[in-house]
Amino acid sequence: MRAHASVCREVVIVFICFGIWFAGAPISAGGDLRQRMAVRRHLRRINKPAVKSIQSPDGDIIDCVHIARQPAFDHPYLKNHTIQLRPAFHPEGHYDQSKMSSEKKTPFTVGQLWHEKGRCPVDTIPIRRTRGEDILRASSVKRYGRKKHISIPRPMFSNPDFINESGHQHAIVYTEGDKYYGAKATINVWEPNIQQPNEFSLSQLWILGGSFGQDLNSIEAGWQVSPDLYGDNNTRLFTYWTSDSYQATGCYNLLCSGFIQVSSDVAMGASISPVSQYGGSQYHISILIWKDPKAGNWWMQFGDGYVMGYWPSFLFSYLSESASMVEWGGEVVNSEPNGQHTSTHMGSGHFAGEGFGKASYFKKLHVVDESNNLVSPKWLSAFTDQPNCYDVRYDNNGDWGSFFYFGGPGRNPNCQ
Repeated sequence: MRAHASVCREVVIVFICFGIWFAGAPISAGGDLRQRMAVRRHLRRINKPAVKSIQSPDGDIIDCVHIARQPAFDHPYLKNHTIQLRPAFHPEGHYDQSKMSSEKKTPFTVGQLWHEKGRCPVDTIPIRRTRGEDILRASSVKRYGRKKHISIPRPMFSNPDFINESGHQHAIVYTEGDKYYGAKATINVWEPNIQQPNEFSLSQLWILGGSFGQDLNSIEAGWQVSPDLYGDNNTRLFTYWTSDSYQATGCYNLLCSGFIQVSSDVAMGASISPVSQYGGSQYHISILIWKDPKAGNWWMQFGDGYVMGYWPSFLFSYLSESASMVEWGGEVVNSEPNGQHTSTHMGSGHFAGEGFGKASYFKKLHVVDESNNLVSPKWLSAFTDQPNCYDVRYDNNGDWGSFFYFGGPGRNPNCQ
């Protein structure tokens, strides 16, 4: 009886999760049934057993999962991995041991909405629970949580056909020509308008190695608004990685094995708040990514005191040693709805020339050199696919160091 009851409960759960999808699709259809079962298997694979679950005000469920049971350890090379709870070294000039103690953490400028309802216990990490409808918005179960193949800004490549084919448009500042062991920036936070659910807008930094062909290695982090991925228009913290130019490896946040999280305080993919207001209060986050010179893993820190976790070096080929380019800036997807350029905003939705309080910005740009020092980039260049739609202007001063304004409204009289 217990086994029979358990099976019945599972069947009911499947119908509840996918009831909307069942409507209009006969349950006897073999292909549909196989896909539904594939979605169900994927949910069971990525939603790990929770020690505690927290209902966030924005509708998310945050599961507090034991650190040793997180998705990273589904990777075959991590079966017997010993978790590195702290990096061996921080970049010089940044790290302060006092900031790592639980009693003396420096608060970051914005928080996460789920914190209003609780926190995760020690030895657990917060993971945003994936629902069936999240996966069903993707083009396939296999592609859920992954970027499209062509989604990286290529500053030296200005072929208009490539730009139109990719659908991804950028306004960035970049540096190359040296070996880089990390990067840091303070990123202005907004909630840009998204015209189509299959479009997104983000502000991030890229750590890049290899060529812009089939073997590109990339580590990325920042904030994004992506209705397709999350089901709403909230601004969310995110990360991404790939070792083969977005083909088969990597994913957003913790939606596949790879990134090992150690923080119990911050959830990848969770909403961040407050956000900046046009002509009003400005809010920002800071992100640091660096390569631990001892163990070789790539670490991420959010704010001044929250070490999030690390990407093991074996995930990468080129980045197993160092990066060859660093980029900072914005990206949108232009699906050309109705044959016109999208009106999806980048950053604040206003051009760089409007300046502070109106345009979005990155400030205090740094790279990590071979001596593990945080230094200003030796030189910077700017790149944008279509400057009439989204633009970028960079400069340097004493308070902000290397900085730039960027963004735009998308479709306008000069951008059709």
